[in-house]
Amino acid sequence: MKLYYSHRSPYVRLVMVAIHWAGLAQRIELMNTVVDIYRPLPDLMRDNPLAKIPTLVLDDASAIYDSRVICEYLDGCHQGPRLFPERGKARVEALRRLALGHGTIDLLLAWFTERNRPGALKSPEFVAALETKHQNVLDRINEEVPDLIATPFSIGHAAIGTALSYSDFRFGTLDWRTGRQALAEWHDDFLKIPAVAADPFFDDLAAAAARELKSTASR
Repeated sequence: MKLYYSHRSPYVRLVMVAIHWAGLAQRIELMNTVVDIYRPLPDLMRDNPLAKIPTLVLDDASAIYDSRVICEYLDGCHQGPRLFPERGKARVEALRRLALGHGTIDLLLAWFTERNRPGALKSPEFVAALETKHQNVLDRINEEVPDLIATPFSIGHAAIGTALSYSDFRFGTLDWRTGRQALAEWHDDFLKIPAVAADPFFDDLAAAAARELKSTASR
Protein backbone atom coordinates (compact mmCIF):
# COMPACT_ATOMS: atom_id res chain seq x y z
CA MET A 1 0.00 0.00 0.00
CA LYS A 2 1.03 3.62 -0.50
CA LEU A 3 0.17 6.68 1.58
CA TYR A 4 0.33 10.24 0.32
CA TYR A 5 2.02 11.71 3.35
CA SER A 6 3.27 14.90 4.97
CA HIS A 7 4.89 14.85 8.40
CA ARG A 8 3.30 18.21 9.21
CA SER A 9 -0.29 17.20 8.48
CA PRO A 10 -2.29 16.41 11.63
CA TYR A 11 -4.68 14.30 9.56
CA VAL A 12 -1.74 12.22 8.34
CA ARG A 13 -0.50 12.05 11.93
CA LEU A 14 -3.78 10.49 13.00
CA VAL A 15 -3.44 7.89 10.25
CA MET A 16 0.13 7.15 11.35
CA VAL A 17 -1.14 6.33 14.83
CA ALA A 18 -3.56 3.85 13.26
CA ILE A 19 -0.80 2.38 11.07
CA HIS A 20 1.50 1.74 14.01
CA TRP A 21 -1.37 0.52 16.20
CA ALA A 22 -2.18 -2.08 13.55
CA GLY A 23 1.49 -3.02 13.04
CA LEU A 24 1.32 -2.15 9.35
CA ALA A 25 4.25 0.27 9.02
CA GLN A 26 6.33 -2.19 6.99
CA ARG A 27 3.51 -2.71 4.50
CA ILE A 28 2.94 0.96 3.62
CA GLU A 29 5.15 3.13 1.44
CA LEU A 30 5.11 6.78 2.50
CA MET A 31 5.04 9.17 -0.43
CA ASN A 32 6.08 12.60 0.81
CA THR A 33 3.59 15.06 -0.66
CA VAL A 34 3.57 18.85 -0.50
CA VAL A 35 -0.01 20.00 -1.09
CA ASP A 36 -0.66 23.46 -2.50
CA ILE A 37 -4.31 24.55 -2.71
CA TYR A 38 -3.42 26.74 -5.70
CA ARG A 39 -1.58 24.01 -7.62
CA PRO A 40 -3.30 20.60 -7.37
CA LEU A 41 -0.91 17.71 -7.93
CA PRO A 42 -1.85 15.62 -10.99
CA ASP A 43 -0.70 12.31 -9.47
CA LEU A 44 -2.64 12.93 -6.27
CA MET A 45 -5.73 14.02 -8.18
CA ARG A 46 -5.70 10.76 -10.11
CA ASP A 47 -6.06 8.88 -6.84
CA ASN A 48 -8.15 11.43 -4.95
CA PRO A 49 -10.22 13.94 -6.96
CA LEU A 50 -10.13 16.27 -3.94
CA ALA A 51 -6.30 16.32 -4.13
CA LYS A 52 -6.01 16.07 -0.35
CA ILE A 53 -3.81 14.14 2.03
CA PRO A 54 -3.86 11.62 3.49
CA THR A 55 -4.86 9.33 0.65
CA LEU A 56 -4.20 5.60 0.92
CA VAL A 57 -3.67 3.63 -2.29
CA LEU A 58 -4.35 -0.08 -1.87
CA ASP A 59 -2.58 -2.98 -3.57
CA ASP A 60 -5.33 -3.16 -6.20
CA ALA A 61 -4.71 0.55 -7.03
CA SER A 62 -8.00 1.69 -5.51
CA ALA A 63 -7.79 4.66 -3.12
CA ILE A 64 -9.30 5.49 0.27
CA TYR A 65 -9.76 8.93 1.84
CA ASP A 66 -10.16 10.90 4.23
CA SER A 67 -8.22 10.22 7.46
CA ARG A 68 -11.24 8.87 9.34
CA VAL A 69 -12.10 6.40 6.61
CA ILE A 70 -8.45 5.33 6.25
CA CYS A 71 -8.16 4.74 9.99
CA GLU A 72 -11.23 2.53 10.06
CA TYR A 73 -10.02 0.57 7.04
CA LEU A 74 -6.61 -0.02 8.67
CA ASP A 75 -8.32 -1.06 11.89
CA GLY A 76 -9.82 -3.99 10.02
CA CYS A 77 -6.40 -5.17 8.81
CA HIS A 78 -5.06 -6.59 12.07
CA GLN A 79 -6.04 -8.97 14.85
CA GLY A 80 -5.15 -6.86 17.90
CA PRO A 81 -7.31 -4.54 20.02
CA ARG A 82 -9.37 -2.28 17.80
CA LEU A 83 -9.39 1.50 17.69
CA PHE A 84 -13.00 1.41 16.49
CA PRO A 85 -15.31 -0.48 18.86
CA GLU A 86 -17.73 -2.64 16.89
CA ARG A 87 -21.02 -1.55 18.42
CA GLY A 88 -22.97 0.05 21.23
CA LYS A 89 -22.12 2.93 23.52
CA ALA A 90 -18.37 2.35 23.25
CA ARG A 91 -18.50 2.88 19.48
CA VAL A 92 -20.66 5.99 19.75
CA GLU A 93 -18.31 7.50 22.34
CA ALA A 94 -15.24 6.70 20.25
CA LEU A 95 -16.82 8.29 17.17
CA ARG A 96 -17.96 11.33 19.15
CA ARG A 97 -14.43 11.85 20.44
CA LEU A 98 -13.11 11.34 16.93
CA ALA A 99 -15.42 14.12 15.77
CA LEU A 100 -14.27 16.32 18.65
CA GLY A 101 -10.57 15.78 17.97
CA HIS A 102 -10.93 16.00 14.20
CA GLY A 103 -13.05 19.15 14.53
CA THR A 104 -10.42 20.69 16.80
CA ILE A 105 -7.80 20.07 14.12
CA ASP A 106 -10.10 21.73 11.57
CA LEU A 107 -10.42 24.71 13.91
CA LEU A 108 -6.66 24.98 14.43
CA LEU A 109 -5.98 24.79 10.70
CA ALA A 110 -8.48 27.59 10.05
CA TRP A 111 -6.81 29.64 12.80
CA PHE A 112 -3.33 28.96 11.39
CA THR A 113 -4.45 29.94 7.88
CA GLU A 114 -6.08 33.15 9.10
CA ARG A 115 -3.04 34.02 11.18
CA ASN A 116 -0.84 33.86 8.09
CA ARG A 117 -3.04 36.02 5.87
CA PRO A 118 -1.73 39.51 4.95
CA GLY A 119 -2.61 42.06 7.62
CA ALA A 120 -5.34 43.83 5.69
CA LEU A 121 -7.11 40.56 4.93
CA LYS A 122 -7.13 39.18 8.47
CA SER A 123 -10.38 39.13 10.40
CA PRO A 124 -9.89 39.85 14.12
CA GLU A 125 -13.48 38.76 14.75
CA PHE A 126 -12.87 35.39 13.10
CA VAL A 127 -9.65 34.85 15.05
CA ALA A 128 -11.37 35.77 18.31
CA ALA A 129 -14.20 33.33 17.59
CA LEU A 130 -11.75 30.52 16.84
CA GLU A 131 -9.80 31.21 20.03
CA THR A 132 -13.01 31.17 22.09
CA LYS A 133 -14.04 27.84 20.55
CA HIS A 134 -10.59 26.39 21.16
CA GLN A 135 -10.61 27.35 24.83
CA ASN A 136 -14.07 25.85 25.22
CA VAL A 137 -12.98 22.60 23.58
CA LEU A 138 -9.94 22.36 25.87
CA ASP A 139 -12.10 22.89 28.96
CA ARG A 140 -14.57 20.21 27.84
CA ILE A 141 -11.82 17.69 27.10
CA ASN A 142 -10.22 18.45 30.45
CA GLU A 143 -13.51 17.50 32.11
CA GLU A 144 -13.51 14.21 30.19
CA VAL A 145 -10.04 13.11 31.28
CA PRO A 146 -11.24 10.69 34.01
CA ASP A 147 -13.38 8.87 31.44
CA LEU A 148 -10.60 8.96 28.84
CA ILE A 149 -8.36 7.23 31.36
CA ALA A 150 -11.04 4.72 32.33
CA THR A 151 -11.88 3.58 28.79
CA PRO A 152 -9.69 1.54 26.40
CA PHE A 153 -7.60 3.53 23.92
CA SER A 154 -9.68 4.25 20.83
CA ILE A 155 -9.71 6.34 17.69
CA GLY A 156 -11.29 9.09 19.82
CA HIS A 157 -8.29 9.13 22.16
CA ALA A 158 -5.98 9.22 19.14
CA ALA A 159 -7.82 12.16 17.56
CA ILE A 160 -7.91 14.22 20.74
CA GLY A 161 -4.24 13.56 21.48
CA THR A 162 -3.28 14.42 17.90
CA ALA A 163 -5.20 17.70 18.10
CA LEU A 164 -3.34 18.66 21.28
CA SER A 165 -0.01 17.81 19.65
CA TYR A 166 -0.93 19.92 16.63
CA SER A 167 -1.76 22.80 18.95
CA ASP A 168 1.78 22.52 20.33
CA PHE A 169 3.22 22.32 16.82
CA ARG A 170 1.51 25.33 15.25
CA PHE A 171 0.78 27.38 18.37
CA GLY A 172 3.83 26.70 20.52
CA THR A 173 3.34 29.86 22.58
CA LEU A 174 -0.28 29.05 23.36
CA ASP A 175 -0.28 27.79 26.95
CA TRP A 176 -3.23 25.40 26.96
CA ARG A 177 -1.87 23.43 29.93
CA THR A 178 -2.28 26.09 32.61
CA GLY A 179 -5.43 25.37 34.59
CA ARG A 180 -5.82 22.00 32.88
CA GLN A 181 -3.40 19.78 34.76
CA ALA A 182 -5.43 16.63 34.19
CA LEU A 183 -5.41 17.15 30.44
CA ALA A 184 -1.70 18.01 30.41
CA GLU A 185 -0.87 14.82 32.29
CA TRP A 186 -3.12 12.76 30.03
CA HIS A 187 -1.38 14.17 26.95
CA ASP A 188 2.03 13.34 28.41
CA ASP A 189 0.88 9.74 28.77
CA PHE A 190 -0.60 9.80 25.25
CA LEU A 191 2.81 10.69 23.80
CA LYS A 192 4.30 7.58 25.43
CA ILE A 193 1.91 5.14 23.79
CA PRO A 194 4.04 3.05 21.38
CA ALA A 195 1.80 3.71 18.37
CA VAL A 196 2.16 7.45 19.02
CA ALA A 197 5.84 7.52 19.97
CA ALA A 198 6.76 5.49 16.87
CA ASP A 199 6.32 8.58 14.67
CA PRO A 200 6.87 11.79 16.70
CA PHE A 201 4.62 14.53 15.46
CA PHE A 202 6.41 17.79 15.97
CA ASP A 203 9.98 18.83 15.21
CA ASP A 204 12.68 19.61 17.76
CA LEU A 205 11.92 23.34 17.84
CA ALA A 206 8.22 22.86 18.53
CA ALA A 207 8.95 20.16 21.09
CA ALA A 208 11.38 22.43 22.91
CA ALA A 209 8.80 25.22 22.96
CA ALA A 210 6.18 22.88 24.41
CA ARG A 211 8.57 21.67 27.09
CA GLU A 212 9.44 25.24 28.02
CA LEU A 213 5.78 26.17 28.35
CA LYS A 214 5.17 23.14 30.51
CA SER A 215 8.16 23.99 32.69
CA THR A 216 7.05 27.58 33.09
CA ALA A 217 3.50 26.53 33.99
CA SER A 218 4.75 24.23 36.73
CA ARG A 219 6.91 26.85 38.49
